[in-house]
Formats: sequence, structure tokens, C-alpha cells
Amino acid sequence: MYKQSSANITHQNGFVLLEALVAILIFSVGVLALVGMQALAAKQSTDAKYRTEAALLANKLIGTMWVDNRTTATLKAKYQTCSTSSCAGYAAWLNEVRNALPGVVANSMTAPTVVISNTGVVTVTVYWRTPSQEANERHSYVAIAQIL
Repeated sequence: MYKQSSANITHQNGFVLLEALVAILIFSVGVLALVGMQALAAKQSTDAKYRTEAALLANKLIGTMWVDNRTTATLKAKYQTCSTSSCAGYAAWLNEVRNALPGVVANSMTAPTVVISNTGVVTVTVYWRTPSQEANERHSYVAIAQIL
């Protein structure tokens, strides 16, 4: 019969503790990765919500233009970007955009723009800034339509 010496047994003391520490380290890294993925998913979900709102608002303005008097002069007078109250359609729509999207400020780099060409091509650009963005950063959504 083989008999182990006590010298061999003492060399293995603490090995289980080391394995447990390594397992805890690997588990902790996994949990941190899951927390990071959850935070990223929440951010992406919020960005998607704002992009959907911007698309809805741009399409709503284009739809409003379609049911209004569609002459180019009328569209420009009523809906093209301006800073006065003479373009009532744009002013009302701007208020909707400011209420729906964060960081939208009139007469700034986040103010939405509506450009109407002489051929009836309408370009609507909606901007917004999330609270975590820098002052010079912004998101945008562009919709282009031909209104005849």
C-alpha cells in the first residue's frame, strides 16, 4: 500500500481558495459586462424613441402641407423656416417639436428647418440633443417629399 507523506499534503493547502477567488473574478467580470450591455440597450432604446418621434413629426408636417393649399408660394409663406410669426404653420409645428424632443431650441443649431424649393421639393430636417450630449453635438432626421 502506498502511503502519502505529509509533505505532499501541505503543498496543496490553499489551492481551493485560489480556485474560488478566480471563479469569483470571472463571475464579477461577467456581471459587469451584463450591466454595461443593459446600459447600452437603454441608451439605444431612448435614441430609437427620439428618432421615431422625429420621423413622426416630419411626416406630420409634410401631411399637413399636402392637405393645405399646395402652391409653392403659399407653402413657403406658411411653412418654410422663419423666425417671425408670419409663418404660422412652421411656428405651430416648431412648438410640437419642442414639446416632443429634448434640447430643441428655436433660433439655434437644434431648431428644425423646412426648406421648400421652387419645384415643390420639401426638405424637413429635425434636430434634437439628448441631455448627455455636448453643446456642439446633435442628432438629426431628414425627410424629403415632392408636393405638387
